[in-house]
Amino acid sequence: MATSFSGSFITLEGPEGAGKTTQLKLLSKQLDQLGCKHIVTRDPGGTSLGKQIRRILLNPENPVTPMTELLLYQADRAQHVDELILPALKSGTLVLCDRYVDSTLAYQGYGRGIDLELINTLSKMATGGLTPELTILFDIDSSAGLGRLHPGGHDRLEREAIEFHHKVRDGYHKLAKQNPERWMIVDASKPLTVVQEDLRKILFERLGEKHKLAGLMD
Repeated sequence: MATSFSGSFITLEGPEGAGKTTQLKLLSKQLDQLGCKHIVTRDPGGTSLGKQIRRILLNPENPVTPMTELLLYQADRAQHVDELILPALKSGTLVLCDRYVDSTLAYQGYGRGIDLELINTLSKMATGGLTPELTILFDIDSSAGLGRLHPGGHDRLEREAIEFHHKVRDGYHKLAKQNPERWMIVDASKPLTVVQEDLRKILFERLGEKHKLAGLMD
């Protein structure tokens, strides 16, 4: 189901090192200044339970099998949607989520090779079919993105072979091509300020009137 609430559900996607988290922090500061009712959350880890699941998933010392990985992401998502995302949308809040179902399709589907139909079925069960009205893909070459990461601080997924990351990025492009009305692509290799301008422009054009974001482009 698409969001039919007074709030808006926006997801940000991208390969490792694309800069989504940094861009979200900058955007949130301006939304605060505009008085826009919003929350910034992440998948996995948007709830107290989710934070525990995130630690398990990303700890490089944990030998997590692909199917276990898939089910843990879905468990986090079920809790996240029910506890945080749906109540926020019903209250008229703009929800900005760092990763969502499309990450699982890209990483566990295209990256790991798990059946996409199975992933979609489990995702619908976990989320009740909740779909973002807009998904912004921060696109960057896999090698360039990984090169931005702090040496020695890589999590379990970041440490995967470059071939895995190429598959993930390719998967994102396939997903975006399948649903061009929902997806917008930003060139994340550009300077930080330029990427932020591109992000604000997209939000203003898609949600400016609904959430009174006239000052977003000032």
